[in-house]
Amino acid sequence: MAYAKVPVQSLKAPGGTTSHRFAVLNVNGVNSAFGVLAVIRNRDCSPVWYRVRLPVRPNGATGYVAAHAVTVRAVRTRLDIDLSKRRVSLFRDGRLVLATTAGIGTSGTPTPTGHYYVNQRLRASDPSGPYGPGAIGISAFSPVLIHWAQGGPIAVHGTNDPSSVGRSASHGCIRIENRLLRRLLRATETGSPVNIHA
Repeated sequence: MAYAKVPVQSLKAPGGTTSHRFAVLNVNGVNSAFGVLAVIRNRDCSPVWYRVRLPVRPNGATGYVAAHAVTVRAVRTRLDIDLSKRRVSLFRDGRLVLATTAGIGTSGTPTPTGHYYVNQRLRASDPSGPYGPGAIGISAFSPVLIHWAQGGPIAVHGTNDPSSVGRSASHGCIRIENRLLRRLLRATETGSPVNIHA
């Protein structure tokens, strides 16, 4: 997991051209975060570049960020989201610690599959609203809702419509019961790998 400690430029290759720029804080006021895939070191083994997953379109985008621009730490948790079973599972150190039924996207607004990471955890100002008590933001975007706010990001969140949990009823996000969303928010680390599959 890499956090921005200064404004970050993502490059197409080490020392190459800039593909994206990120402020220290993202649009939600949360530290910009990136999923680390690999490290490039110099002769004394200190890191120079990190190859990272980016929270941008297209889904699965990667780039290189300078080691001096980020703070890196290990994460112990990961999320597995099985769309065919409509199930969210949280693992810590490889052990299952929470599993629950989930609502997923409809056929017209599907939940995207792929490998992502948790890029932010957000508490809702109104826990009775459509996101329940909060959301776990994922570095994925809706494949169809490109004109939505912030580009149609995908999240695991609570809901004010409990009947939608377990059904194909969302605009692409993953809905779980509010009481379990609270547990997931507390337990899931920013930077956690997220695998969404059918």
